[in-house]
Amino acid sequence: MDVLLLSRLQFAVATFFHFLFVPLTLGLSVLVAIMETRYVKTGDETYLKMTRFWGKLFLINFVIGIVTGITLEFQFGTNWSRYSAFMGDIFGSLLAIEALGFFFLESTLIGVWLFGWRKISKGAHAIVMWLVAFASTGSAVWILTANAWMQHPVGYVIRNGRAELESFAAVALNKTGILMILHTISAAYILSAFFVMGISAYHLLKKQHVAFFTKSFRLALVFGLIFSLFEIWEGHLHGRDLAENQPTKLAAMESHWETSRNAPIYFFAFPDEAKEKNSTAIGPLPGMLSLLAFHRSDAEVKGLKDYPRDERPPVLISFGAFRLMVVLGFYFALVTLWGWFKKNRLVESPRYLKLMLFSLPLPYIAAELGWILAEMGRQPWIVYGLMKTRDAVSPLATSQVTVTLVAFILLYGFLGAVGYFLIIKNAKKGPVAD
Repeated sequence: MDVLLLSRLQFAVATFFHFLFVPLTLGLSVLVAIMETRYVKTGDETYLKMTRFWGKLFLINFVIGIVTGITLEFQFGTNWSRYSAFMGDIFGSLLAIEALGFFFLESTLIGVWLFGWRKISKGAHAIVMWLVAFASTGSAVWILTANAWMQHPVGYVIRNGRAELESFAAVALNKTGILMILHTISAAYILSAFFVMGISAYHLLKKQHVAFFTKSFRLALVFGLIFSLFEIWEGHLHGRDLAENQPTKLAAMESHWETSRNAPIYFFAFPDEAKEKNSTAIGPLPGMLSLLAFHRSDAEVKGLKDYPRDERPPVLISFGAFRLMVVLGFYFALVTLWGWFKKNRLVESPRYLKLMLFSLPLPYIAAELGWILAEMGRQPWIVYGLMKTRDAVSPLATSQVTVTLVAFILLYGFLGAVGYFLIIKNAKKGPVAD
């Protein structure tokens, strides 16, 4: 393997592992804030116990997420120095806002929340948790804004062979970025809801702390239902944006080869990239791709054959990741909608509880599939239309990247094992006395 492939693998390992923890931080911080607010308003001690129990799992998750996130930023200098030289003026400013404006704020506030019990008033303590959720979300917003610029670069000029910032407002208000923010944060809220429901289902099946976990389940169910339905609607908005700004990604994830009007959508297809066609296709729905992309069934959608081979994304990966992500998205909406009718008799619904327990990993899979589609669907560009990935890698020796790749896998494997061991151990233990 060459340096390019090894560097891509290393960044993928770090990103995928880091993103196992980020969504839960985003969503669980909001859920814990809601729990603590209810305790302050009602004085119900159950909500206080919920705050402490789910807050402890939040803290374990947060710590592991921090460690894995720091290494990602260093890789821009070590493995992707040419990329950093080309767009550092834009990307660097966004990362600076994220780190100095929100990450430090988030870390400081978590310290106040953790050590502030009985040192500040109950209301102030709940406000701190809301501020933690705000800072976590703000951190995600600026990271996603930076990634969105790579997907759809705006507000820049090319000067002296590099991209320089011309309009910060254009970058911050990039439509692609806004859609990515809404989509990713909604996915994080869904994941967090299923995390709470899955652990609650485990204890309800054992009839342990029934009142405690019934309240936890119901709260997460409402949260999950709202954002599962919102995610389906919001995901549809991406179709038009991709048609306008990343047409090769749209064509790849729909395995659309020939430019045509009344372009169809396939339920399933097996793309044969060598022959530039689908060797197997099931269930074409005429006009649906045109309708979803341009809101007109007779609209023309460009096919992959209209682009040079070296500018096409990997079709099979893009198509498969998108299809599985969509299936999971509808699944989340259906099972939470079903849960709405079960919410008053959860203990008497063991089949549903088992379903929710075994569904716990699925939002994690959906979130990773989303990143696979976002990043692989952009290839061969690291900055869409401006810089190809092969031109962004640092001039390193293969042996150097091999060593760091192996080290990352071993280190992250160890951290992941420790993190999830602690999460599972404390989740199984349930709420305990202070």
